[in-house]
Amino acid sequence: MKPPRHTVAVRVPASTSNCGAGFDTLGLALQLYNRVLLRRAPDPGPQPDTPADARAQALVAAATEAFFAETRVKPFGFFYTISGKVPVARGLGSSATVRAGIIAGLDRLAETRLTKRRLIALLAGLEGHPDNATPVVLGGFTVSRTDPATGEYVDALRFTVPDDLAFVVASPQIEMPTGAARAALPATLPFADAVRSMNSAAFFVAALAALNYQKLRPAVRDFFHEPYRLPLIPGAQAAIEAGVAAGALTGWLSGSGSSVVCPSMAESTGAAAKAMAGAFAGVGVSCETRVLHADNGGLQVD
Repeated sequence: MKPPRHTVAVRVPASTSNCGAGFDTLGLALQLYNRVLLRRAPDPGPQPDTPADARAQALVAAATEAFFAETRVKPFGFFYTISGKVPVARGLGSSATVRAGIIAGLDRLAETRLTKRRLIALLAGLEGHPDNATPVVLGGFTVSRTDPATGEYVDALRFTVPDDLAFVVASPQIEMPTGAARAALPATLPFADAVRSMNSAAFFVAALAALNYQKLRPAVRDFFHEPYRLPLIPGAQAAIEAGVAAGALTGWLSGSGSSVVCPSMAESTGAAAKAMAGAFAGVGVSCETRVLHADNGGLQVD
């Protein structure tokens, strides 16, 4: 019998979710990463190798508890380090990268061999929805299905996104925790808004699956969440509009924000990034812009 593995490193991509009207359903992995390093420890429980804030510790603790409950493996202690470039509370799936890294790392250390479906289901349960969970594990552009009665993750379809489509991401220096963003949503929606949003989401998926990017230009219109969340982020609506005016194909609020994303062809990325940053600067908000491509590999365990 070979000795148990003592260290493991997991690289997890960022993600942009909703993609307009695909609320809690659509997600796309991006080439921006967090890295989670785990190594066995003699004492029980998760222990940060380097200083970790309370938010990260809570994410790690919940993921750890969920993993051992799901697998029924006898709990063991481990040190962990979280590093990378995915900004916190900016709508780019930071919490999903941490949770996924911990679960996948523990899976490798314990040799439980979770299937990707079980890993996603476990992660989606912690996240509350699968829109970030699915792309960080599978990579590419994903459409997730949930049980209409329970909301639990059921399945997903994944599409590869070629490198000729780029994503201009503007992340303002404003944190937008998911809980606060969800609190802004109404309890009910007008029927017409639901119909318009469903039409937009369906057409967006079809255009991306068909690789017909020019069809994206008028396609992304959301009435589920963006009308209620965008006003919470000064400059966000203007940044999307500025990016499109500068040549981007369309744009959306990434997850619950505060980042906004404009997919673009290569020749327009520079102008779109400058215009989006200028829109935030116009209301006195600094931001970081990135030109990213889709990550088609998903979570990687070393």
